[in-house]
Amino acid sequence: MKQIKSTVWGIAIIALGIIFGGNALGIFDINVFFDGWWTLFIIIPSLIALFTDKDKLMNLIFLLAGVIFLLAAQNVFSYEVASKIVLALALIGIGVSIIVRGFFRGKNNKEVEQKVHDAKEERKTDVQTAIFSGNDRVYKNETFSGANLTAVFGGINLDLRNAKFTKDTTIKAFCLFGGIDIKVPEDIQVKIKSGFIFGGTSDERKNEATGKYTIYIDATGGFGGLEISDKGDKK
Repeated sequence: MKQIKSTVWGIAIIALGIIFGGNALGIFDINVFFDGWWTLFIIIPSLIALFTDKDKLMNLIFLLAGVIFLLAAQNVFSYEVASKIVLALALIGIGVSIIVRGFFRGKNNKEVEQKVHDAKEERKTDVQTAIFSGNDRVYKNETFSGANLTAVFGGINLDLRNAKFTKDTTIKAFCLFGGIDIKVPEDIQVKIKSGFIFGGTSDERKNEATGKYTIYIDATGGFGGLEISDKGDKK
């Protein structure tokens, strides 16, 4: 999915460069700064994510919000009306998200909650925080005993592919306008409890592991996401 996103963004930037170059050389005259041009920074990312991310609801609402503000910029209706419509969409989206997660709670939720609760008593977790910043934590032949991850307007990369496991472990993850990327060994099982508002978790592992040990992940937050994978070059 990341490769698709980067490819689409690359094409978009190349196209923008061609437009600026063509305008400068007089080959054509395309005005990229039309009324409401700034809404493209909402519309384009949301449109791309709508086809690449698993959580469709958040991206659909952002796409609709971008289109509504673009129409307001084109004087189809006022910004006051646009703001009210967007607020209504956001409230509807949050309500739907809460209802859906209430009816379709993940099958691992209770098990993950219990494991995370039991792990609090041990207090041996690795605490990693990224606030308006990035944080990379790579385990190299170290024993992993659990982690508490917090990303607020930032990102955390936790690489456990070379970590040692001696028992089941837990990860408590919170994202607010941020992202957390966790890479796990191919022989470690993963069970997830997800509680995001406008966001979610994405399991990009190639195969579901059936190893001896399990990582229990309790992920919550808003306007952010957590990705789990076993791919990439080991560091």
